[in-house]
Amino acid sequence: MSDATEETAYTSLDPDQIDRLRPYGRVLQVPEGELLFREGDTDLDLFILLEGEFVLGRIGMPGEQELEIGTAAAGNIMGEYAVLTGEAAYIHSRAVVRSEVLAVSEPALRELMASDHDLGDLLFAVLVARRELQLVGDLAIVALTIVGSRHTSRTLELVGYARRMRVAHRWVDPEDDPTVYDRLVSAGVERSELPVAVTPTVMLRRPTVGELAAQLGLLYHPTSLHIHDVVVVGAGPAGLASAVYGASEGLDTVVLDSRSVGGQAGTSSRIENYVGFPTGISGGELAERASLQAQRLGARITSPASCSSIDAVCDGYRLTLDDDSTLMSRTVVLAVGVQYRKLALDRLAEFEGAGIYYAATELEARVCGDSPVTVVGGGNSAGQAAIYLAQQGAEVTIAIRGESLIASMSAYLIDRIEASPHIEVATGTEVTKLHGDGRLTGITRTDRETGQTTSHDCSGLFLFIGAIPYTDWVSGLIQLDDRGFILTDSSVTDSPGYKPLAYETSQPGIFAAGDARAGSMKRVAAAVGEGSSAIRSVHQHLAP
Repeated sequence: MSDATEETAYTSLDPDQIDRLRPYGRVLQVPEGELLFREGDTDLDLFILLEGEFVLGRIGMPGEQELEIGTAAAGNIMGEYAVLTGEAAYIHSRAVVRSEVLAVSEPALRELMASDHDLGDLLFAVLVARRELQLVGDLAIVALTIVGSRHTSRTLELVGYARRMRVAHRWVDPEDDPTVYDRLVSAGVERSELPVAVTPTVMLRRPTVGELAAQLGLLYHPTSLHIHDVVVVGAGPAGLASAVYGASEGLDTVVLDSRSVGGQAGTSSRIENYVGFPTGISGGELAERASLQAQRLGARITSPASCSSIDAVCDGYRLTLDDDSTLMSRTVVLAVGVQYRKLALDRLAEFEGAGIYYAATELEARVCGDSPVTVVGGGNSAGQAAIYLAQQGAEVTIAIRGESLIASMSAYLIDRIEASPHIEVATGTEVTKLHGDGRLTGITRTDRETGQTTSHDCSGLFLFIGAIPYTDWVSGLIQLDDRGFILTDSSVTDSPGYKPLAYETSQPGIFAAGDARAGSMKRVAAAVGEGSSAIRSVHQHLAP
């Protein structure tokens, strides 16, 4: 992290800036010793210390002492990025002496950012810089500690979610630090209850991602009477682009995603053909930037939030989530993306998350280390994964059914694969058997022409073998093609009484963008363009 980032994170406001901020806030008197906010609080304000002094601290893990992080004096900004996202606070602030603060609510802060660009940009930069500092591992101010084995799928799900949602966290594997388990035992945790997620207010034993998100305040709970302008289902490149353009143009915008921000693109180690990034950009970084941009403009992003059905009501739609909660919207953008197919192999489910993966990020690379791995698939995602894993020290085999990568992979990736001494391409090959006890240790490969089988060491099997759209849940509502992809505009044949707009489905007011749309290019840049363009049609639909 650069010195400039740290300097930005600890910026203080001068008297003129405070005066410009006063119309957007309210002055509070805080007696000596009183808490201004504490761990677990949600709906936080941004606080500017006008007079007095505060001490900032946090509660440690079981067996650790309460930690004092620092102090705040007049002119200091007390607030984290959680002010914009609704996350729960993971530190507390206590007045050392009788103090006076200016409290600015989240709606008022957004109003300020829209009307006073210089001051709004400064405050936003401070909040982002503080989150960046937390993400590089300052253990004093992590919001979450996850303790669990790298070979347990539940652990990887929790850690992956925390990373993609940019939650300040640390991950401790008992294999690397046995003392952490001793501390948990003293708190009454059994080994069978790992992984555990420790927040400042509670310890969760073997939590689901949804349970963790709820505890961290990352789930959006709409009121039944509120009607949004647009709900975007899916937070991949298309969904995030819809969120940015929808929010920037004044639409009340909510994004729902069943997993976390970024979609499949968010798991790409490097995207080298995205316009404007000559040296490439990771899918995770691209997703982070887009989500920051959308949230700054006022979009709400909530995950995990799985949508189970959409029903037409009055002049809009009711979306029902898996937890039976509902929200209302005048329009919907389906940016649901696709999922990779699974191999029909015995023991596949046993090894998912314990040697079988559908993404190749820093997390999976850390688990596999320098052991042999196999990537199944011949598309760009498979090529990017193979190159990244080889760069991290693994010996990589790409296994494909065909005779060449040329038909399915971009030339620049093929060139890099051929130049790498750590990547082998096995053509005309299928993986037919899995081996291991508790975690994957080997595979059997079969030559499709001769039928000959060979056994190979393998600590990680990465599957990138074709795409299935997430559209089963809308198959009775909108028209799909014979492969389950969403038909839009001129492709729609079942739209009696109206002519669909660009990206509009057979149901008026429901639009589709990205990989799940029939005829889409299946590239990140194309998905961003579709998500942005769909909002233009949303405006046309909403126009009186």
